[in-house]
Amino acid sequence: MNIHEYQARRLLSSFGLPYPVGRIAKTPDEAGSIAAQIGKPVVIKAQVLTGGRGKAGGVKLAEDAGQAKDLARHILDLNIKGYPVKRVLVVEAIDIAHEFYLGITIDRVSRKPVMMASVAGGVDIEEVNRQTPEQILSLPIDPLLGLQEFQSRQIGFSLGLTPAQVRQFTNVASSLYRAFASLDASLCEINPLIIDRSGNLRALDAKLSIDDNALFRQTEIAALRDLESEDPLEQQAREQELSYVKLDGEVGCIVNGAGLAMATMDLVKLYGAEPANFLDIGGGARAERVATALRLVITDPNVKVVLINIFGGITRCDEVAKGVVTALEQVEVGVPIVVRLVGTNEDEGRRTLQRAGLTAATSVTEAAKAVIGKLKTAVESR
Repeated sequence: MNIHEYQARRLLSSFGLPYPVGRIAKTPDEAGSIAAQIGKPVVIKAQVLTGGRGKAGGVKLAEDAGQAKDLARHILDLNIKGYPVKRVLVVEAIDIAHEFYLGITIDRVSRKPVMMASVAGGVDIEEVNRQTPEQILSLPIDPLLGLQEFQSRQIGFSLGLTPAQVRQFTNVASSLYRAFASLDASLCEINPLIIDRSGNLRALDAKLSIDDNALFRQTEIAALRDLESEDPLEQQAREQELSYVKLDGEVGCIVNGAGLAMATMDLVKLYGAEPANFLDIGGGARAERVATALRLVITDPNVKVVLINIFGGITRCDEVAKGVVTALEQVEVGVPIVVRLVGTNEDEGRRTLQRAGLTAATSVTEAAKAVIGKLKTAVESR
């Protein structure tokens, strides 16, 4: 779960991270009033759940309250990567001497949190990683011991900070890790973390992604979810307790098991198409759940063909087949369906599909090739 910058700032500030004064505004008049109260130049920042706000014109410097009002009016009219701007953060402008990146995420290979830092702050850190990976420092953190002070000092000196700034950095890094662990975050970052003209470290941005599986114990954060900014299909999937992520391709995927779902998406790409989604119906899914998943996938207008890939263990193939037939009876699918069924009760599942006019493949390669063939036919018939 992602939250807005202004929400993340508030949470991280409670752990002692040094953010400048700022408040949220929903109208140009509110933005002008906040700027007047701050009494200094301010930055107007669009609050949307996506990156690239600056490049899209969503971050502007205002010298006074009047300019803040005018710029807020312009930014509130923007639509950034499909997200309409409904509020702006008005925050005190800081004179920057140098920018850094500082973040913590989970390294799934080492199965540990990892702190990352870079002298290339204030830019797209993924681009830095691709082009100049040597600029990124990476430090694994033992989850039992937590971030140690000597590790923070090590990163601080590697960034070229002075001894006095390293002491400040140690406090910042420690606060960031405490926030990461306490909030059940999967990503916690400051970009940029800056040195101001007085030589002090300040945090100018905040990004928090919270592990969805921990929201049951992070009820205050769960209440911050901005439903208006989330994809409607992902909202529906969450309500139905389906693991679903919308992507940009044309092949809708319905699979049981996260690992098989990832492999299925890779196979679709290998044969020259793009997956439209990640969807894991989970183990032991009943017919109703499969029907719900199919209805959800075909709601996406980008989907031109559906691939159902089931390896039946706990999930019975006959139940999957019943779910597919149920969905076909309830809604007009309108796109070709390719099914691969292997495992528990697969013969019964095949018979059920055959009665509905569908044939199930046994080979996942065969199914993937069939998907590509039907996709090409759908594209050519447009």
